Amino acid sequence: MIKNILFDFGGVILTLDPKQAERRFKEIGLNDAEKRLDTYTQSGIFGDLERGRIDAEQFRAGLSGIIGREVTYDQCLYAWKGYCKELPQRNLDTLLQLRNEGFRLILVSNTNPFMMSWALSDAFDGQGHPLSFYMDAMYMSFRCGVMKPNVRFFNIVLAEENIRPEESLFLDDGLRNVQAAASLGIRTFCVENGSDWTQSIYEYLK
Repeated sequence: MIKNILFDFGGVILTLDPKQAERRFKEIGLNDAEKRLDTYTQSGIFGDLERGRIDAEQFRAGLSGIIGREVTYDQCLYAWKGYCKELPQRNLDTLLQLRNEGFRLILVSNTNPFMMSWALSDAFDGQGHPLSFYMDAMYMSFRCGVMKPNVRFFNIVLAEENIRPEESLFLDDGLRNVQAAASLGIRTFCVENGSDWTQSIYEYLK
């Protein structure tokens, strides 16, 4: 019986637009953005940020060095938010519905301080609610010091929440992430980025 639902952020709750992110990073001067960015697991200075090895200011300074001129925090935020294509209301409504039905909702996301500065603000849903309004617990790679598909990320969540893998369902748009969770006995649902999962999720909750 499923009691806990683990949600990825980008690609599940939020529709991703990697090409827009590339364009925005190029706008602020990162000419080889398409080589440096990844949809699922970042590397280089981007991965260091999402693993929590560097903070937002260190990233800004590092990116400035790569570009060859100073970029501001706001420019970095603008570029990172390029990943945000759409926040479907149906997803938010379903999160609230699932919580009302008694499921514990847990965010498990590869993300960074720039994205979360927006997601955890009252501007997130356009109705004055941050992402945390929809979740019972949140685990973010830059705070946990590890990124999916590393199984250590999932083990941290299982241990901290004191939950059983077989009683948990994980939604993610990345196949490697889903496979990593499944290897621990967590039930999984690989969602296509931007697809409507709000009805089909109930097939996995039976």
